[in-house]
Amino acid sequence: MARTAFVGLGVMGFPMAGHLKRAGHEVAVFNRSPAKAQAWVAKHGGRAAPTPAQAAEGAEFVMICVGNDADLRAVTLGPEGVFAAMAPGAVCVDHTTASAAVARELAAEAARRGFFFIDAPVSGGQAGAENGALAIMCGGDPAAYDRAEPVMAAYAKLCRRLGDSGAGQLCKMVNQICIAGVVQGLSEALAFADKAGLDAQAVIDVVSKGAAQSWQMENRHGWMAEGLASGAFQPDRGFAVDWMRKDLGIVLDESRRNGAKLPLTALVDQFYADVQSMGGGRWDTSSLIMRLKD
Repeated sequence: MARTAFVGLGVMGFPMAGHLKRAGHEVAVFNRSPAKAQAWVAKHGGRAAPTPAQAAEGAEFVMICVGNDADLRAVTLGPEGVFAAMAPGAVCVDHTTASAAVARELAAEAARRGFFFIDAPVSGGQAGAENGALAIMCGGDPAAYDRAEPVMAAYAKLCRRLGDSGAGQLCKMVNQICIAGVVQGLSEALAFADKAGLDAQAVIDVVSKGAAQSWQMENRHGWMAEGLASGAFQPDRGFAVDWMRKDLGIVLDESRRNGAKLPLTALVDQFYADVQSMGGGRWDTSSLIMRLKD
């Protein structure tokens, strides 16, 4: 069993770190709000540290799951960042959805210091984290990845290396492009069914068994129908619109660099801006349907 640290105990990190502890690994945790780290220790055991560096001391593997590029730099670099304490040969595994550029930057800095950095964003949402069934897409040194994969298996349904540093983040961008189009299509379909006077659940029961089936349909059609009927979406449930806009911003920035044409993604990003203007920044991404309500 490995000596590990986990930095960032949000809706994803909290259960992911718990799976590490249940798998028998030693786990030290850090969170910017110390109360969350103490709550994790009360539930799972292990050790709460006052800084990222102190969490990383003695760890063979340091896992990170924070919000964005700036958050990631804040917990890795500087005298209190994990890079200040990581031992030669250790592996930093970053589960943040961030830019490919910051992944390459931190991988180069880690190599300069004698350890490894793997970009490893995840897909599967809060339910995937809680059930230990995440899909993890990775970039970085092959040997370091091979060492880290059995540790990530504690909370992964599938884990795969896609290439060198940044490849994991680029794959996550593909994931978010797919989701954006699917959620908009499902929103329009359910709004159409409503206008046509059809029973939405009966429609889903049928079409979900055919070519239209998707994870979003299986897991989010109920929230969409509820929002359409009530005119309200519950906040802090699912993957927030604010975070999706952050992710799509990363995607669109990268597309401007590599020349990819993403007209639908750019349009759906603006639709999510409309949802934010409706006060829906903390609504789940399936709240796109609220734009289509009379």
